[in-house]
Amino acid sequence: MKSILLIISFLVTVIPGISQNQLGIFAGPQATGTLYSINNQKQDQKMKFGFQAGAVMKVPFENKLFFAPSAFYSLKGYDVTYSSFNGLPDANAKDNSTRIHTFELAALLQYDFSNQPGHFFIKAGPSLDFQLFGNEKFNLANGGSVDRKMSFAPNDYGRYSANLLGQLGFETASGFMIFAQYSHGAANISNRDAGPSIKHRVYGISIGKYLNNKKIVIDTRNKE
Repeated sequence: MKSILLIISFLVTVIPGISQNQLGIFAGPQATGTLYSINNQKQDQKMKFGFQAGAVMKVPFENKLFFAPSAFYSLKGYDVTYSSFNGLPDANAKDNSTRIHTFELAALLQYDFSNQPGHFFIKAGPSLDFQLFGNEKFNLANGGSVDRKMSFAPNDYGRYSANLLGQLGFETASGFMIFAQYSHGAANISNRDAGPSIKHRVYGISIGKYLNNKKIVIDTRNKE
């Protein structure tokens, strides 16, 4: 947790002071789920609604290419029904419904399709996902149900995971932005030996605003 706070402090206090960088905020709803498999057999799952909110930067790199790191909260989760039993969350569990609160750090590259003030853009890159805390509810095959906090430990759920992010959006001349995002979980959040493979999947749409809407103007006219 201390490392997360240090990173946030760095983004908020140090980086915005660099000239020509843009700092923005964003938020929006998302549909979250998982690619869930047991012994390489895909399990039936349903998506749940969540949301994300955070901060983004836009740092000039080369022409229409920018470095666009972001830090954000993301509410994730999934509903899964098992066709075979496994040790996580319980050997007798028939299903599981989770809500997971995460903090995510993304290192994205942004490409603007135009140098005009209003333009479409695309972003892509990796992210590191911190599972802060969560809750799970599941029914047992022998009757009864369990409602408990998720355990993040070496033989339970993993505290960290990695994702690949992709965004497609539009920025206006006044600094507003809207974008659609897909997050592809690249790491298994299960630490259980011989346990399931659980990888996040997220589809979302967000709106935001650059707080210091500085535009870099390059004079391409011939000079005498």
